[in-house]
Amino acid sequence: MTLAAALVLASCGGDGEKAAESPAVTTSPSPSSTVNVPETVELTDVGADLAFGDPATVIHEPDQKSGTVLELTVKKATEGTIKDFSGFILDDYTRTSTPYYVDVTVKNVGEGTLAGGAVPLWGVDAKNTLLPPASFTTTFDRCPSEPLPQKFEPEASFSTCLVFLAPDKGTMEAVSFRPNQEFDPIRWTGEITTPKPAPKKSEKKSGDKTNNKKGKNG
Repeated sequence: MTLAAALVLASCGGDGEKAAESPAVTTSPSPSSTVNVPETVELTDVGADLAFGDPATVIHEPDQKSGTVLELTVKKATEGTIKDFSGFILDDYTRTSTPYYVDVTVKNVGEGTLAGGAVPLWGVDAKNTLLPPASFTTTFDRCPSEPLPQKFEPEASFSTCLVFLAPDKGTMEAVSFRPNQEFDPIRWTGEITTPKPAPKKSEKKSGDKTNNKKGKNG
């Protein structure tokens, strides 16, 4: 099994969030977009600061031939451990990263139909660098990550878990929607759950001895 991580990074250099490479696809939330926004749908203000659980309504235009309006909700985020990938062959980037698992829901509230593609969300680390979602060649049970459905029609909903890797044992600070460099990002923040430390073996043994003594006295 192989984990393919850090495959694509959004092109967001300059001020604010940054990343290393050009994106494989682009999106356009600008007024010049050809995507029609239904009258009953209100787009989320650019630059909005949201909490985990809050929805954001955005234009998603993966190419010039397709696009729609999505309602994105970052539900929660959990810090993982590199030990979660014990069954995978890891590269140096992944081996020295801190994994984060982010549960999200996506609803197509527009009029267009999408043909698959990545969920347009990115992690943001403490250095304000965009983190792309990891891509897998096999199922990762800890955080099952899937792309958008191949036929994602209007009113359809979809839930998945995204894996973000903060390099150099870094920390993830937020989740971001930023389709291009000019777009003031929409960001979600909140409490990130951390894994509970496993009890030490010595503590277990000590507790067992105490219980045994009590049993004999009783």
